[in-house]
Amino acid sequence: MKITKDTVVSVMYKLTDAQGELIEQSDEPMVYLHGGYDGTFPKIEEALEGQEPSFETHLQLEPDDAFGEYDAELVKVEARDRFPDPLEVGMQFEGIPEDGDEEDSVIYTVTDVADDKVVLDGNHPLAGMALRFWLQVKAVRAATPEEIEHGHAHGASGLEVVDEDQEPPTLH
Repeated sequence: MKITKDTVVSVMYKLTDAQGELIEQSDEPMVYLHGGYDGTFPKIEEALEGQEPSFETHLQLEPDDAFGEYDAELVKVEARDRFPDPLEVGMQFEGIPEDGDEEDSVIYTVTDVADDKVVLDGNHPLAGMALRFWLQVKAVRAATPEEIEHGHAHGASGLEVVDEDQEPPTLH
């Protein structure tokens, strides 16, 4: 079966930075609903459109095609007494930018803690980076009506039966 809109795609991947340093590698396939449902980056969907299981490719995504450019305005220094104890680098908090509303909420990561100040960064850790992907399609199947309605593949693997009375999907 070919990858087209409303198919569930199972893909192995390796993600490196532009210098080839490994960032992340899949142990299990990533499973997503293909066709603009926000399951993966649009450039990855473009590269996989019309392909079949066993297809492999290498892609480079520029920041605008991945996690965006680094935005220095998303770095904040706040008073330490506004945060709970214990507080450690790497902890995350949800916040709203000064000129935003609840729909603009951002996850801020603590990047530094001093005696009376805390540095928070609302950028994704990979913002501003060109990313290189190796992808290998493992399986493709038709999405169920429920998956299409919900806009994502169901189950931990995306390949599980949604209804116990339903036959398992056939993987090609």
